[in-house]
Amino acid sequence: MTKKQNSGYRYIFGPVPSRRLGTSLGVDIVPHKTCTLDCVYCECGKTTHLTLKRKEYVPLKRVKAELTAFLASGPQLDFVTFSGAGEPTLHSGFGELVSFIKTGFSQHKLALLTNGSLFYRSDVRAEIIDLDLVKVSLDAVYENNFRRINRPHRELGLSQILEGLIAFRNKFTKQFWIEVFLVPGYNDSESELKEIKSVLNILAPDRVQLNTLDRPGTEPWVKSAGKKALTDIAAYLYNAEIIKHLKSDQSNCNFGDDFFQRLLSTIKRRPCTANDASRLLDADVKEVRRHLYALIEKGAITKKKMPRGTFYMKRN
Repeated sequence: MTKKQNSGYRYIFGPVPSRRLGTSLGVDIVPHKTCTLDCVYCECGKTTHLTLKRKEYVPLKRVKAELTAFLASGPQLDFVTFSGAGEPTLHSGFGELVSFIKTGFSQHKLALLTNGSLFYRSDVRAEIIDLDLVKVSLDAVYENNFRRINRPHRELGLSQILEGLIAFRNKFTKQFWIEVFLVPGYNDSESELKEIKSVLNILAPDRVQLNTLDRPGTEPWVKSAGKKALTDIAAYLYNAEIIKHLKSDQSNCNFGDDFFQRLLSTIKRRPCTANDASRLLDADVKEVRRHLYALIEKGAITKKKMPRGTFYMKRN
């Protein structure tokens, strides 16, 4: 992404290379950590606005303007992806935004990364039915584990979420993926996995993905599942794909005046190692480290050592 393309954008980010989605332009339409859940493993930190209320959290007019400015240049994208540091379907203008892209930029496929918690609403299901790919998180099928791992809004029940997922899947004909995030000691028991498998059998996703802690989560006690556990559980859950993080490449980048902002924007949405940021921003890893050290000195970010390396994250 060039400096000119990136400059001034607030609601879109990237494009970023994704192992799962190829080259993806992110669209972030809710404020940081506005969500229906407060998952213990979330890499974006604790949910600060736990809600089920749909409204225009960010100005739809401005999101459209940014998308128009970027997409009009004819970028090579595999997907335009609704994601970010919150639940995208909370935005009341989600359906309008989908129609806007489908009408004006129909050459681009649309993806949604969601927790699926609002699929019990018929209006939400109608707004996302024309997307090209929907990836839903499903971490537990027992209510007690759901509440321990996902910590939902008090008015949200697991049964209504599952009913909504089934209702959506019965109508949706495009790519439908399910991601299960393993939290050892909580959703990796034989009984829980058996029930998850039963629900997967009903939903018949096109792809099942298995994830575990890699970046710092919300709660420090959350641990990563071991390699053998991941392999065994993946085989049990219909040969699920174990999510692996992109390997870093050494690349070149023009470090313009906005690079600090690009780096901060990336870290805000997900904690990164220097190698992660290098790949995401198409930048030389040595230069990325230099900028990270400068941001540490400014007090803008902090860092934490994890098994995969040192992660840099937004300071609370």
